Amino acid sequence: MPDDFRTRLADAARLLLGVSSYAQGTAPTGPGLRDPSVEAVREALGGALQPVTQTQPRWLLADLESAQLQADNGSMRMAGQLWRSMQRDGMIAGLRDTRTSGLVALPKRFRGRDDIVAELRAETLTRSTFDEMFPPSELALLAGDGIGVGVGVAELVPVPGRDHPVMIRLDPEYLWYKWNEGRWYFNSIAGALPITPGDGRWILHTPGGRVRPWHWGSWQALGRAFIHKEHALLGRGNFSAKLAHPARVAMSPQGANDEHRLSFFRKLMAWGVNTVFSLPAGWDVKLLESNGRGWEVFGKEIETSDLEIMICLAGQVVTVTGGAGFSNADIHRTIRADLIKKTADALAYTINTQGLPAWALARFGTAVLSELPRVAWDVDPPADLKAQADVMASVGAGIVGLGGAMAAAGVRLDVGEVLTRFGVPTLPGTPELPAVAPPPASTPTTPPDTEPGAPDA
Repeated sequence: MPDDFRTRLADAARLLLGVSSYAQGTAPTGPGLRDPSVEAVREALGGALQPVTQTQPRWLLADLESAQLQADNGSMRMAGQLWRSMQRDGMIAGLRDTRTSGLVALPKRFRGRDDIVAELRAETLTRSTFDEMFPPSELALLAGDGIGVGVGVAELVPVPGRDHPVMIRLDPEYLWYKWNEGRWYFNSIAGALPITPGDGRWILHTPGGRVRPWHWGSWQALGRAFIHKEHALLGRGNFSAKLAHPARVAMSPQGANDEHRLSFFRKLMAWGVNTVFSLPAGWDVKLLESNGRGWEVFGKEIETSDLEIMICLAGQVVTVTGGAGFSNADIHRTIRADLIKKTADALAYTINTQGLPAWALARFGTAVLSELPRVAWDVDPPADLKAQADVMASVGAGIVGLGGAMAAAGVRLDVGEVLTRFGVPTLPGTPELPAVAPPPASTPTTPPDTEPGAPDA
């Protein structure tokens, strides 16, 4: 990519992202993603960019506090690891998939120049050009990082043999924010690489906001519920292993000697399925069961944690648990509508400002700056679309009837205001005048003093 094109692309990215005059005023430290040394390290390691992930199998509330302190210092390491660990919880993983994978599966709307939109929609051997550049699975993971951590990162990787890259999501635990530079870095296998959003290689997804986006991620609330739930599950399992199985008790008479007791004890230890004992007088066998209710506290803890998880990710409880009003487990009924729209708008903004412009400028030149393509996900529930169609039909009939009545009264209806109030989309055009019926053709009349059939004078 020529240097002058990169300069124009960087200028366009700053314009689209609304980068202020005070942002990123200092030069980045370390090599860039396109640096030959970075390329050499990647080629030697099979093209990998991020290091091997480190998993923490057990989490304590003290770890959550450490992650919060690290995040405020700019390191997303523990926050990203905690978010990744939380995916082993069925409730969190299920709701995350519904909110992200369910979202990217909704219909997409493209806007922009017709030929550019047609190329984005063009079907290749497997799927559309847009889906080739931004695979739905990668988009879902990036949106999930935005929900959980408040910030996500991805790379646009060039693909030999075609003119559009492919987006690959990277783990947010390797993100690092330098407060003194106001810049994000990615701790890669080649060192800390500065991130320049919209430069044609980096995508930085920050639905949590521009300042401290990690603070508005769900990982802090979900982390507390996840840790409590994990401990409650382990405690309940330990309780069941120890006390769910009753103890076997052998009662021997007072005169029994140690040899008799030991022999009876061996038989008791060998107690299997359908074991039968024949006991002499004075000997007895019984089961000692725990009648305590300590196990209930673990169930309550799990229930409370699940409730907090549902409210945090779905914004509601009824349709997740299948209570009153539950019919179909689709995204519109499971996830609160405003949360779906929030995630869709944030993801579309990131792709429209950092993903599509680089491809469009490289494919069609800088003349396309004023007609850049845009994508949006149609998040309106199907029932709402039918309601909108009914409203439009009623508005049209009402305008016709009301317009005639007002014309008879000598006043005119402000049609534009009515259409705006009901949200009816319009385009400028020329008013069509009502068709005027032609006058009836004149027919020759017979003079009154002429009888029919009489010859003319």
